[in-house]
Amino acid sequence: MIGAGTQRTLWAVLVVALLAAPFAISSGRWMEFIELTLFAAVLGQGWNILGGYGGQYSFGHALFFGTAAYLQALLQYKLGWSPWVTLWFAIAGAVSVGAFVGFLSFRYGLRGSYFALVTLAFAEAFHVLARSLIAVTEGGRGVQLALNQDPEKALETFQFTFAGPFLSEAGYYYLILFCLLVGFAVTAWLNHSRFGAQLQAVREDEDAAEALGINAFRVKMGAICLSAAVTSLAGIYYVQKFLFVDPGIAYGPGKSVEALFAAIIGGLGTVIGPLLGSAFIHLVGEFAKETIGAMLGDRPGVDLILFGIILVLILAYMPRGLVGLAEMIWKRLSARKEDGNA
Repeated sequence: MIGAGTQRTLWAVLVVALLAAPFAISSGRWMEFIELTLFAAVLGQGWNILGGYGGQYSFGHALFFGTAAYLQALLQYKLGWSPWVTLWFAIAGAVSVGAFVGFLSFRYGLRGSYFALVTLAFAEAFHVLARSLIAVTEGGRGVQLALNQDPEKALETFQFTFAGPFLSEAGYYYLILFCLLVGFAVTAWLNHSRFGAQLQAVREDEDAAEALGINAFRVKMGAICLSAAVTSLAGIYYVQKFLFVDPGIAYGPGKSVEALFAAIIGGLGTVIGPLLGSAFIHLVGEFAKETIGAMLGDRPGVDLILFGIILVLILAYMPRGLVGLAEMIWKRLSARKEDGNA
């Protein structure tokens, strides 16, 4: 196990490196890669709160991402509200949907695969509604926000494409980095708070936790609301960066799978796990495109096949993910160092 002092040092180095990345990396392609990695890490962190710490595996986390994205876009598109105002409604909307799904699921004791299927069903139901309610959601054509080209209104419109030199290059990067740091803060709090201890107790044995006086329903409701809030930040970022959302982007399975993969591959119930998992799957994706894709031609889905194989291997041989692997390597290196000093 890595010592507390070493952990703090590693965290400080990581945060400084992430903050300094736009100044140290001149390649636009690599900055985009890092930004998308952080985006997937936020999705994974949202999933990790409910699935990793709470043991409630969701197959439909796109439900929270999509709800926040649509509210962020529609309130600007139809009512002309400021994006700085709409983001609070987007977060509240995602949390409300999470509370609704959680109440229906946890009140009636749904666990395991039953809960996973319920979340998947709700995500698909919202997908159908987003396509069907054309008067509200614009249907399959999606919602396209107007692009602001006035640098003086960049902050006002929450759009950085035509802002000053610094914001145009790094504004969206620091936005998603801030979202990730919020996710880190929430999961770090879960590691050291009474609520977090209760949530992990429910994960390990819900019946035993209730026998000890823990209100499992209340704890799981808190977890799904926290999870929805963190996941909603990714939806807000997506709309403000790409200025577009449609039913497939919002409620399709892609975001749910990405969140699940990042958390499980990185390490469930850990603060850093979703970031490690996100970096890993994006590197594998780039590798698949540059090597396997080059050999086989344009073959969509090759990266998903690789992710599936990797996920099965990790579940079979590394249940604690990349974090568990890193801890094992650190433990062996520390043991060798102690043997050498003996």
